Amino acid sequence: MSFLASPVRFLAHYVAIRPLGFALLTLIVVAAASSSVGVQYAMKLLIDAMTGRGHALAPVYSALAAFVGLVAFENLLLRVSATLLCQLTVSSAVRIRLDMFDYLTGHQLSFFQNQRAGSLGHRVGALTGSFSALIHRILMEIAPPLISFVGALVIFLSIDLRMSIVLALTFVAVSIALVALGLRGDAYHKEFARQAGNGGGELVDVIGNIWAVKAFAARREELGRLRGFFEKEAAAQRRGWFFVERIRFLHDVALVLLVGGTLLWAVSRWSAGALSVGDVVVISTMTFRMLNGSRDMAMGLIDTSQQFSYLGETLEVIGVPHSLVDAPDARPLRRGEGSVRLDSVTFGYDPHRPVLHDISIEVPAGQSVGIVGPSGAGKSTILQLLQRLYDTQAGAVLIDGQRVDAVTQDSLHEAIAVVPQEVLLFHRSVRENIRFARPDATDAEVYRAAEAARCDAFIRAMPQGYDSIVGERGTNLSGGQRQRIGIARAFLKDSRIALLDEATSALDTESEQAVQQGLAALMANRTVLAVAHRLSTIVTFDRVLVIEDGRVVEDGPPLDLLRAGGAFRRLWALQAEGLEQPMAERPGDHVRPAAVGVVAVPSSTMTRVTNWARRRRRGGVSRLSRGD
Repeated sequence: MSFLASPVRFLAHYVAIRPLGFALLTLIVVAAASSSVGVQYAMKLLIDAMTGRGHALAPVYSALAAFVGLVAFENLLLRVSATLLCQLTVSSAVRIRLDMFDYLTGHQLSFFQNQRAGSLGHRVGALTGSFSALIHRILMEIAPPLISFVGALVIFLSIDLRMSIVLALTFVAVSIALVALGLRGDAYHKEFARQAGNGGGELVDVIGNIWAVKAFAARREELGRLRGFFEKEAAAQRRGWFFVERIRFLHDVALVLLVGGTLLWAVSRWSAGALSVGDVVVISTMTFRMLNGSRDMAMGLIDTSQQFSYLGETLEVIGVPHSLVDAPDARPLRRGEGSVRLDSVTFGYDPHRPVLHDISIEVPAGQSVGIVGPSGAGKSTILQLLQRLYDTQAGAVLIDGQRVDAVTQDSLHEAIAVVPQEVLLFHRSVRENIRFARPDATDAEVYRAAEAARCDAFIRAMPQGYDSIVGERGTNLSGGQRQRIGIARAFLKDSRIALLDEATSALDTESEQAVQQGLAALMANRTVLAVAHRLSTIVTFDRVLVIEDGRVVEDGPPLDLLRAGGAFRRLWALQAEGLEQPMAERPGDHVRPAAVGVVAVPSSTMTRVTNWARRRRRGGVSRLSRGD
């Protein structure tokens, strides 16, 4: 969207979308302003006819008819222009917000991590307000005074050439002086825009974290904190407001002096017989109108400058170029069986500090692969690269033999089902949240997905069943319930590839059991890559990849890796120590020799793990217990 590069291009772009409408509006505004000038001239004709010799009624009634007709025509045009302006700006506002949402969602996740959601929402709303204000200022406050000035100049030229020149120079000088002074207040306007964005963002941030505010009894502290932001915003607004009022005061002084001087000149010319009474009236009224018009035009220009400042400041944030875009020749992903491959991939969020180092992974279609390792090893990064949330610095990521950077992002995301650690739900019904994965799904399909994810029972037990509102971010549900709705989404999406990013690590044991049942059903006949914190959740997978420092240090069936006594066994033993007291050896336990740096695991524990894994494959148990 190149039109986001500057406020002028932004304005021109949305005007060009409705060229006939805005052209018609401009013509109506010009006609209304011209009628206003005609009203003043009709008044001159009426007065001259009434004060002329002979007191003939025909010229009087003709001038009166012209005066009344032009007044009615001007007001009719003003109402039509206001209606058309409303229609055009309101329709444009809808288009602007939709376009800005579309553009915003094209940014990388890092963009949203560095911006407040409330501030972004405030800025999108401000764009529509700025567009409407700019159109109104230009057509309703700047154009009419200019047209009135041209019309008045024509009338004055027919009356007195010298007076026309003087008034024209005065109008131009006053307008330039007011605009020059007004533009000096641009710094005030920019500061107010910045403080308004900060205050709006802080307010939304506090409301979004209202649970923490109540839990920590922080209402007074947050109230005081918000007061500081709002007072800064108010102070910036006050400074800008007072600056504009000083300019208006100077204009009022100039208006009194110039109108008084013009009237004295006109009266002296009338007393000399050079002007008629109608000439004096039209000169006085048009002078007053011109000078008031200069103020309106100058204020309109100042307000326009202010709106351009707001618009420019917002576009600097929202309109930054996308750092991750579809290739020019990108095509939709061709759905296959769901094979996945990372080919010599090197990647770092900071290109100078790689997270993954020349990593290669190949996952055949239908295989389940667990990814484990210490925090910061690069596990979740692998899943993000598969979704092309970032581009690699070297190597390639392929799905069904197609590079992910060569296909459209939307088609790629449609081909992958993701269950994150924290499932994000909308403030909508349960039904709408599940159907979010596939908007065209029928109710029956939604119900089947919920049943497969083991969440149909608790949904139907809710007050309104599937129509129950889950609350903002799903706050009306427990963690396990939110997680199962996330799994139901994945079922409904029915993709060949499923990515699980620590989908049970934040749950209690009971909730984990229910979620694990849903995940087990989800994994059937799908290619699955699961980042796991609890190693017990991936012990039945086909393979386990152990990632350390951005490299694959082990790759193989989980039970084979346990027996091998390497990195995976070390991680398992560290977790088992916390689960089974510190793995206290019982009489008769034989401790297998540990490799260097590997925690020793009693042989009885190995036997129990093997038996448990086998039974788990058959659906017999869902966790490791002391009684195994």
